[in-house]
Formats: sequence, structure tokens, C-alpha cells
Amino acid sequence: MTLKEERNEIKNRALTEWVAEIARLTTPDQVVWCDGSEAEKDRLAALAVKSGSLIPLSPQKKPGSFLHRSDPNDVARTEHLTFVCTPSQRDAGPTNNWSPPDQTYAKLRGWLKGSMRGRTMYVVPYVMGPLGSPFAKVGVEITDSVYVVLNMRIMTRMGAPALAMLGEREDFCRGVHCTLDLNPDRRLICHFPQDNAIWSVGSGYGGNALLSKKCFALRIASWQGRGEGWLAEHMLILGLQSPAGDTRYIAAAFPSACGKTNLAMLTPPAEFAGWKVFTVGDDIAWLRVGDDGRLWAVNPENGYFGVAPGTNSHSNPNAMKMVGHDSIFTNVAMTTDGDVWWEGMETAPPEKLIDWRGRPWNPGSGDKAAHPNSRFTTPMANNPALSPHANDPQGVPISAIVFGGRRATTMPLVLESQNWTHGVYLGATMGSETTAAAAGAVGVVRRDPMAMLPFCGYNMGDYFAHWLQMEGAIKNPPRIFMVNWFRKGSDGKFLWPGFGENLRVLKWMLDRIDGRATATDTPVGRVPRVEDLNLHGLDTAGDRMREDLAVKTDEWSAEVASTAEFFDKLGPAMPPALRDKHRGLVNSINGARP
Repeated sequence: MTLKEERNEIKNRALTEWVAEIARLTTPDQVVWCDGSEAEKDRLAALAVKSGSLIPLSPQKKPGSFLHRSDPNDVARTEHLTFVCTPSQRDAGPTNNWSPPDQTYAKLRGWLKGSMRGRTMYVVPYVMGPLGSPFAKVGVEITDSVYVVLNMRIMTRMGAPALAMLGEREDFCRGVHCTLDLNPDRRLICHFPQDNAIWSVGSGYGGNALLSKKCFALRIASWQGRGEGWLAEHMLILGLQSPAGDTRYIAAAFPSACGKTNLAMLTPPAEFAGWKVFTVGDDIAWLRVGDDGRLWAVNPENGYFGVAPGTNSHSNPNAMKMVGHDSIFTNVAMTTDGDVWWEGMETAPPEKLIDWRGRPWNPGSGDKAAHPNSRFTTPMANNPALSPHANDPQGVPISAIVFGGRRATTMPLVLESQNWTHGVYLGATMGSETTAAAAGAVGVVRRDPMAMLPFCGYNMGDYFAHWLQMEGAIKNPPRIFMVNWFRKGSDGKFLWPGFGENLRVLKWMLDRIDGRATATDTPVGRVPRVEDLNLHGLDTAGDRMREDLAVKTDEWSAEVASTAEFFDKLGPAMPPALRDKHRGLVNSINGARP
């Protein structure tokens, strides 16, 4: 369809004028407005297969599924090329890359001039949040990538429902995406929160190109949440149902590739017969204060964009079931019979594979068959553990907030905060070892407060202050905890088995909230004793459990010194309440040293 024909069908003047403006800039051969229908999906999938962007997988092994191989220089989020472009550099803060809005728009317009000549420009209207929810917001992404359109169809409520919700209002997130020539020297992901706008050029990778995800649902939404009195967080949401039928909801923040999806889809161990875990969301949560004074959350997404390597029938059986059909796999290996394979699948690699670059591979090749950050995109409806409240417009009430990272030392298995301010402090000082989800070195410990360092759309000091201010609005606040599934013993092996066994830790949290479990006070928070955890049927030696729960003052002395350096980098925006909490912690640790 031509732009003129589509204009006659769209009533929103602000939207049609903006699309026309971008079309004049990029000069595509045609403009297609996406309606989100099955017929459109089938047509675009066929087009992507014809162009080589998608490879159909076996209808018997993976019905309705496809493989995509991205450019080898475009396989992860590029944080060093991601910018927050606020009028004031102070608003962006020292943890974000900043660029002046006018200069940035001018530069991007120069790159985009005529960039879609010979291509199709797709207009993708979408809704973040359950339809009919007071949480929900509308975005529109313009893109030249069929791969992006098909992924957006999985990840959001796309098409006609979005246009119906928008009506004639001008309040929608304006996203412009163009792959250009995938040249890293012409690659930028730029956010203009004051304009409710995102411009991403030069990348086709999901984290950079699916603008509904980290770009809108976190960076733009966090800015909006501060102004409107709510929180946009890098958190999973799960429901935990006891054998008595009581369901409680937990929101948990982890950096990418640290087990969020596995925890969100946790399968209870055999010893916890009658317990059930339901997935509300695996990556992003929008949280608002309800009329009852509790914190309520929705998952703004409609699908999962999960890390493939390490996902298997032991770590996440629900994920293995849900990716069995109607999914898009990115940068995994392909078998000769049209199935997929990745490292950590718990099956021996076939003698012959096609690796993520499209090259022949065998077990003696030496390189990884699947990229360490290879992904699957699959609809939320595919999840056998999906919560019946996943699409509830009002969301679910949160009983506990959990922060966690990947730490080989220092952090105990679980730690309970003393109060809301202390919980915010724990989240603000969270550190984690870097993973392949972001470009750069892997295994380096960096501060990643609330798992939001790459995703907060404004000054991190102001973000902490917003968290502290939220306490006044939440009459019945959730309890805050910190976990670390990745602590290692002196032998270099993990002390905790993780995966489904993590339910034992979650149960202790709920028991603490209900006053049914005890804890030991330490200088840094409350930890369970070994006997406080239900370890029935778990082959874990008492000495290793005590080591996993230990708070070692020498390690924490180094930790608080590192924390002080991070706080200093944030400068004057750092809330005094967290500075005071830090000083108190230092004094407590020093007082506990032998």
C-alpha cells in the first residue's frame, strides 16, 4: 500500500503526519502499516524467507518456527553506543552516555536521509501492558526490518488494538529504526525522554532494534514513571501458590543472563509437592500503588526474548516446551534435520551442525556452535506456566521485591533488608559479573543498581531518590530481599544447586513476611540459619550451606569500599539517606571485625 492510501485509513492526525515526515526523510519505496493479523504474519514470514532473513525450521521438529542469523558485528546490546539525549546533561546523569538533543537529531537525520530507498518502511503500532489496563501505553515503531516486525508481533500487542487504544491522542512513543548498512561506525541507539522518542540506527539486534523492549519499557518508561509516580523496572514477576491455594507475587531484578527467565518459570522440586509457580513476566515490570496501598505490577510485554545457551530441560523445562513451536531463534546452531541446538542444552552436539554464522561445525571445531548471547523469541501464550493473571488489567499485588546478581564471593545466598531504605540501599549497591548479553569483557564485577544501570532513562541519583520517595505512597510496602545463586566455594564449585531448588529460598521469604520463619541479624542484613531453610531431600552438606550463608567482614569491607567509589561517581544527586545508610553499614562492619 502507498502512504496516501494508508493515510485515508488512519484517523490520528499526529500519527499520520509523523509517519509522513519520516517517509520524506528516508524515502522508502513503499510504506506498510502493520495490522498484527495472522495473514500479515504469514505474508511477512514468507517475504523474510525469500530474502534470506529467516530460515524455516522443520515443521515436525519446530512447527511455525524460524532461524535468523545476524551480522557477526551485531550480536548484543551496544551500551557504549546507547545515549540518553536530555536537554540537560545533569538529567541524564553520569551513568548514561549523553548527547545534546538538537545535535543528535541533526546527526541521525543526516544518516537517515534516503536510507530506506529501495526498501519498505513498516509502521508498527503496539501496546505495552494488558489491553484495557490503566498501566498500558501506546508506541509506534517505524522500521525497515521484517525481522523486527515479526519479533514485535510476538513481543507486544501489535496492530489494530494499538490504533484503537490511541484514538486521536498524540500521546504515543515515537520510535524510528533503520538498519542502514550495519556499520558499527554508524550505529547509535538514542533516547529522547522529554519527546517520548527513540531513534535507533545501524543495528538489527533485538535489544537495539525492538524498541518496545529496553528502549521504551525501561529507559523512556522510567522517566515517565518518575513524573507520574510509578516504577518501570528490569524485573520478572512470578506467582507462588502454596498447597493451600494461597498465591503470592514476587518481583525480582537480575542483570541479563543471570537467571531471570529460569526463575520466572521455575518448576518446583519434587519435595515441594502441591506448590505451583506461575509466570506473570520474565524481564520487565511496571509497578504502581493500588487503592489498597499495596504495590501492583504488570508485565508490559506479550512475549519472551530469552537467552538460549544454558536453557535446558533441567534449568527451565517450561522454556523448552514453549519454544517448541511458533518461535524465532537468533544466532543458535541448526541441525541437519532442521532443528536447533545450543551449548548447555544437556544433549550431546550432533556430529554435524551449521553454526550461528552459517558455517559447518562439528564437536572438534573449537568455536561455539551457538553465539553465547543467542536468543529465542516466543509468545507469552506458549508458556505452560503462564499465570491466569498475566493479562489482568489491574496487575498483581507484590509481596516481595528481590534483587540479585552473579557473585562468586561476598553475597550470601539470601539476605533480608531491615526496612525499605535499607532495601533500596541493597538494590542501589548491587554488583554483578558481566555476561555476554552486553558487548565487552565477560566476568568483570560492576555495579548494576536494581539491574537498571544500562536501562535507567535519567540520572541514577534521582532514580534512587524516586525509589525512596515511593515509600511514602505505599502504605503496605513489599519486603525487600537480595539473593545470590552463584556463590562459589573454595573448590570453585557453586555452593547452591539453583534452578528449581530456588523455591526453597522463596518460601523462606514468604515465611518471613508471614512471621513463620526466623533469621539471624548480621551487620549487612538478616540471613537464615541452615535449619531455617527447608532442605529436605537436598544433598547439600551443612558446611557448604553455612559457607553459602556466611557474611564475611573482610569481604564486606572491600565491598563497601567499592560501593563508596560508585556513590562518589554519582555526585551531588546521590540521596543523603543512602549516604547515611552506607556510613552506618561501614561502622557496623568495622565493629564486627575480629
